Amino acid sequence: MSTDDDPQVTRVSEKGQTTIPKEYREELGLDSGQAVEWHRTDDGLVVQKHATSGRGVLLPDEDEETRKDVVDELSRRTRDDRDAAEWNQGE
Repeated sequence: MSTDDDPQVTRVSEKGQTTIPKEYREELGLDSGQAVEWHRTDDGLVVQKHATSGRGVLLPDEDEETRKDVVDELSRRTRDDRDAAEWNQGE
Protein backbone atom coordinates (compact mmCIF):
# COMPACT_ATOMS: atom_id res chain seq x y z
CA MET A 1 0.00 0.00 0.00
CA SER A 2 1.46 3.34 -1.02
CA THR A 3 1.47 6.26 1.37
CA ASP A 4 1.30 10.01 0.97
CA ASP A 5 4.21 12.16 2.11
CA ASP A 6 1.72 14.91 2.98
CA PRO A 7 -1.53 13.23 4.15
CA GLN A 8 -4.79 15.16 3.97
CA VAL A 9 -6.90 15.28 7.12
CA THR A 10 -10.68 15.58 7.26
CA ARG A 11 -13.11 15.32 10.15
CA VAL A 12 -16.02 12.94 10.57
CA SER A 13 -19.36 14.65 11.29
CA GLU A 14 -21.93 13.51 13.85
CA LYS A 15 -23.69 11.69 11.00
CA GLY A 16 -20.50 9.81 10.13
CA GLN A 17 -19.87 11.89 7.00
CA THR A 18 -16.52 13.17 5.82
CA THR A 19 -15.23 15.04 2.78
CA ILE A 20 -12.95 13.34 0.28
CA PRO A 21 -10.27 15.93 -0.48
CA LYS A 22 -10.65 17.61 -3.88
CA GLU A 23 -7.28 16.29 -5.09
CA TYR A 24 -8.41 12.70 -4.51
CA ARG A 25 -11.90 13.26 -5.98
CA GLU A 26 -10.30 14.62 -9.15
CA GLU A 27 -7.78 11.77 -9.28
CA LEU A 28 -10.60 9.18 -8.99
CA GLY A 29 -12.94 11.08 -11.31
CA LEU A 30 -15.60 11.36 -8.59
CA ASP A 31 -18.53 13.72 -9.08
CA SER A 32 -21.20 14.73 -6.60
CA GLY A 33 -23.64 11.89 -5.94
CA GLN A 34 -21.36 9.10 -7.15
CA ALA A 35 -20.91 6.05 -4.95
CA VAL A 36 -17.62 4.92 -3.45
CA GLU A 37 -16.63 1.54 -2.04
CA TRP A 38 -14.92 1.07 1.33
CA HIS A 39 -12.64 -1.94 1.78
CA ARG A 40 -10.96 -2.99 5.02
CA THR A 41 -7.37 -4.20 4.61
CA ASP A 42 -4.61 -5.19 7.00
CA ASP A 43 -3.19 -1.67 6.54
CA GLY A 44 -6.48 0.22 7.12
CA LEU A 45 -9.27 1.37 4.83
CA VAL A 46 -9.20 1.70 1.06
CA VAL A 47 -11.73 3.87 -0.79
CA GLN A 48 -12.38 3.45 -4.49
CA LYS A 49 -14.89 4.58 -7.07
CA HIS A 50 -17.88 2.23 -7.30
CA ALA A 51 -18.40 0.86 -10.82
CA THR A 52 -22.02 1.45 -11.79
CA SER A 53 -21.77 1.34 -15.57
CA GLY A 54 -22.78 -2.30 -15.94
CA ARG A 55 -19.30 -3.21 -17.13
CA GLY A 56 -19.02 -6.97 -17.36
CA VAL A 57 -22.79 -7.38 -17.17
CA LEU A 58 -24.05 -5.58 -20.26
CA LEU A 59 -22.21 -6.23 -23.49
CA PRO A 60 -18.88 -7.27 -21.98
CA ASP A 61 -17.16 -7.30 -25.39
CA GLU A 62 -18.20 -3.75 -26.32
CA ASP A 63 -16.31 -0.52 -25.71
CA GLU A 64 -17.20 1.89 -22.90
CA GLU A 65 -19.08 4.31 -25.20
CA THR A 66 -21.34 1.53 -26.54
CA ARG A 67 -22.06 0.26 -23.02
CA LYS A 68 -22.89 3.82 -21.92
CA ASP A 69 -25.25 4.23 -24.88
CA VAL A 70 -27.03 0.97 -23.97
CA VAL A 71 -27.34 1.99 -20.29
CA ASP A 72 -28.67 5.43 -21.33
CA GLU A 73 -31.24 3.83 -23.65
CA LEU A 74 -32.38 1.37 -20.97
CA SER A 75 -32.71 4.25 -18.51
CA ARG A 76 -34.79 6.23 -21.03
CA ARG A 77 -37.07 3.24 -21.65
CA THR A 78 -37.49 2.68 -17.90
CA ARG A 79 -38.46 6.35 -17.41
CA ASP A 80 -40.89 6.17 -20.34
CA ASP A 81 -42.49 2.99 -18.99
CA ARG A 82 -42.80 4.49 -15.51
CA ASP A 83 -44.31 7.71 -16.90
CA ALA A 84 -46.81 5.74 -19.00
CA ALA A 85 -47.82 3.65 -15.98
CA GLU A 86 -48.34 6.78 -13.89
CA TRP A 87 -50.37 8.38 -16.71
CA ASN A 88 -52.60 5.29 -17.01
CA GLN A 89 -53.27 5.25 -13.25
CA GLY A 90 -54.78 8.71 -13.53
CA GLU A 91 -57.53 7.55 -15.93
